[in-house]
Amino acid sequence: MLEQIFYLAAVIARPSEEEKPLLTALCTAADAELSRQLKDGIRPEDCGDAFPCAAALLAAAGLLPCRSEENAEQFTVGDVSVRTGGGGQACETAAAMRRQAAGMMAPYRGDGEFAFQGVKG
Repeated sequence: MLEQIFYLAAVIARPSEEEKPLLTALCTAADAELSRQLKDGIRPEDCGDAFPCAAALLAAAGLLPCRSEENAEQFTVGDVSVRTGGGGQACETAAAMRRQAAGMMAPYRGDGEFAFQGVKG
């Protein structure tokens, strides 16, 4: 499934050759993260296309803010100052991708909530 996750993440993020090892690691981490969140008895394969799509979105969301040219909003060299409008956009896009991944996996996720049981108040 990691190959499918990487393929989808690469379509989303369009990594350079230098970024591919990082994207591969991010795909592995996204796979592990989503696998840990699954309800008991549910495997990644049971989620259909939702699992690889969500993992790919998480991996791509991890890569986007790492791109230095997208993080720079303003810099100055000598007397020349350059301002770009997209510095915060990468982080906003990444956050939207994480929300979309969470939505895709919502039916398959375990509760994940912490509760005290048997504690007298």
